Order: sequence, then C-alpha cells, then structure tokens
Amino acid sequence: MIRKEEAKEILLTCLKTGGDFAEIFLENTIQNDLELSDGNLSKSNTSFIYGAGIRILHEDQEVYGYTNDTSYDGLLNLACSLTKSFNYEAVPLEFDFIEEKIENKHLAKKQAKNAENEEKSRYLKTVYEAVANYHENISQVIASIWDHTQEVTIFNTEGKMITDTRNHLRLALRVIASKGGIMQSANDSIGRNQGLEIFDNSDLETFAKSVAKSAITMLEADEMEGQMLPVVIHNAFGGVILHEACGHALEATSVAKGISVFSGKLGTKIASDIVTAVDDGTLPNYWGSANIDDEGTKTQRNVLIEKGILKSYLVDKRNARKMKCDITASSRRQSYRFSPTSRMTNTFFTNGDSTFEEIIENTKYGFFAKKMGGGSVNTSTGEFNFAVNEGYMIENGKITKPVRGATLVGNGAEILKKVDMIANNLSTGHGVCGSISGSIPTDVGQPTIRLTGITVGGRGGKK
Repeated sequence: MIRKEEAKEILLTCLKTGGDFAEIFLENTIQNDLELSDGNLSKSNTSFIYGAGIRILHEDQEVYGYTNDTSYDGLLNLACSLTKSFNYEAVPLEFDFIEEKIENKHLAKKQAKNAENEEKSRYLKTVYEAVANYHENISQVIASIWDHTQEVTIFNTEGKMITDTRNHLRLALRVIASKGGIMQSANDSIGRNQGLEIFDNSDLETFAKSVAKSAITMLEADEMEGQMLPVVIHNAFGGVILHEACGHALEATSVAKGISVFSGKLGTKIASDIVTAVDDGTLPNYWGSANIDDEGTKTQRNVLIEKGILKSYLVDKRNARKMKCDITASSRRQSYRFSPTSRMTNTFFTNGDSTFEEIIENTKYGFFAKKMGGGSVNTSTGEFNFAVNEGYMIENGKITKPVRGATLVGNGAEILKKVDMIANNLSTGHGVCGSISGSIPTDVGQPTIRLTGITVGGRGGKK
C-alpha cells in the first residue's frame, strides 16, 4: 500500500484543475466459488481482485478512473490523466491524514479464505445428502458456497484515512423437481458478513429439506388464476418488495435527478400509518453490513419511513451536493472498478403488532406469497412485476391449496398505502443487488405483511 505522504501528493495533484474533493479507494480481495452439482464438485474458482480507483469532484461533477498499478507512479499517472477533465481554477486545500480507528462489529472467527475446499465441501455435501433422496421427482440439486474477503483502504482530501475488512460468505441451494414435462425449482441461501462459524448454529439439513419441500409442493400445484386479491406476503425474502419496488426509488441515485416517484416528498405521508421502514448497515454480521461505507463513512441506521411519513433518502457524497442534504453512509460499490453511489444495505419493514396467525385468520379470501422470486421495477413510475416462487390460496382464514405461476403486479408507491396488517416475525433474506456501481450483498427483510388488494397474475382458469 502507498504511504500517507504519497497519498497526499496524489490527492493534491487531483486538485490542480479545480477539483474540490478527491479520493483514493484501494482494494485487495480474495474470492472463492465452490459448487456441488448432483453430488459432484462442478466448480472451484479463486479470483484475486487488486487495484485502486481515484475519484475527483468539482461541485457535483465527477470524474473517475481505476488501475491495477497501485504504485505511487501508477496512481500519480492516473490522477494526472483525470485532472484533464476539469479546467477550473485550482482549489487550495490543506489537510493531514488522521487515521480513523473503527470498532469491528462484524468479526469473522474462521475466515473462509483460509479454509480448504475439503472443509467447505462438507457443508455442501450435508445439504445435498439431505435432499438427494427426499422425493422421487427431484431431478437436480445444486449447492454452492461463495466467499469474498475484501480489504479496503480509503484516503481523501478531508484528511480521512480508514480501513475495513469484509468477510461475506453465502451458501446457496437450488432444487429442481420435474414430472411429466413440468419443472419447478426452489432456492434459498444462508449468508452473513462473517466466517465459517455461521454454520455452527445452522441446521443445514432442515434448511435443505425446506427448499426441497417447496419444489415438490409447487410441482403438484394448480396454476394460479389471475385476479385482484388481498395478499399476504411472508417474512424474510418477502422484503424484496420493499427493496425493489420502494428502496431503489429512495436512493439518491434516482432522487437527485428528480426521476424517482418519491423525489421531493420528504416529510409527506407515503405509506399507511403502521409502516416503518429502515435501512441499517450496522447490524452485527448481517449480509449487507459493513463497518464503513465505500466513501469511508461509518455505517448507520437510517429510518426511511416512520409511521407512514417519508423521513430520509439514502444519500452518498456526490448526490448530497446536488440535493443539499446530509450523507447517510449509504455509498457502496462492487469493487475499485466502480465509482460509488447510494445503495441499500439491510433494508426492512419493522415489526408490527399482529401475529402471523392473526393475519391469516383475518383474511377471508386471499393469496399467501410464502416465498418471493425475482422481478422488475421502474423507479420513475414505481410499477413492478414480481414472481412468486411458492404461493397458496387463503380461504375462510386458513391457508389451503398451493398454486404456482403467480405474479404480483402493482405500483410501489401505492402498495405502501395498502399495508393494513404487519406481524411481529421480522426476518431477512440474502440477495445480490445490481445497479450502476455494480453488484453488492444486500439483505431484504420484513415481518409478514398484508396488502388490502393487489393484482395477482396467473395463467390458470376457473374450474
């Protein structure tokens, strides 16, 4: 790593053509991918990601570049190249680095990067063996472990010098069931910013069998009949609705441009009174957590919506200048190859006052989305379309027959107003979110919620 004196010279060079802020982001990452397909090792890859990015701001204008040459000369050459993008009067800045010490809330006792493939394979074989003979209609089982140890150091012209280590680890399982030309799949994962000790308290066999059960259940299910219904969305990965349909529209990436459905609505009522939504990057060892964001700001808990009122956006440094507001420690990027921007961390609805059982009992006729899948959303309009991986009908206050092929169609701004019951069973699911600053680990979450009415699409017909 470059010395402090060298970093200061590079950053001062960045200011020679009118830049008023500059930053160096250094990264050293080891990434491993291990996959077991139908009991056989099908993939074993190791990647090394090493380099640096330099960013220069002039007011809200930005120029960014990156390089694998992290020597003093390599970074100085990059800085000189980037300064050609500006032609303003030099900004005189005086700063000295003060190395910030941070409390590591996300320790990894057994770093995955130090483990042999043999040890990781044992976890994969455990989940495989739990489902391989679960049912005669299971046709394929794919289990994988992805671990990613990222060490970052950040210098900037505000005198910041700070480091962090992130130890992201996720075990994912996909089970495919088939019969008579029909195929259904189910998947789930266990993910943390932690080490292999996450499996010490995980019942991998129960986890695996629940995935297999979902695939078999949907294989035997009827096709969903499209209709407008009250919808109960279960906890954990059900929070993808909040993340995709609402969360992205609260990121300054779109808000600052005025293209978000929530632009200019701070302090206004955008949801029902019982809705409170939070983005919290401080939660110990959560999949989307870190000690600092990728601008070097200590992560924090951001209340986005409180009792239906929009309280905050997710704001990075550059967009804070555009919006004339405070940053929220929400700046993230996949690697040094990307300039950072506002992104979610662990985003969820908070617990409500109902129980899961009460929500079901109070729904005379509706749809229960037990496990959500992927989808698409337009952040400027809020319109979304999400697949439901496992769904059931609710009849007379009871969960009854399974139905497959259901989709939820609606508008993110509108569904916030349709939440009329929230349970007390908050849980999170683990995803990878893609945006203009790359793909990053994010937790989505919620307690079970009920929407008064939403379009549930499906290809089934009345019998």
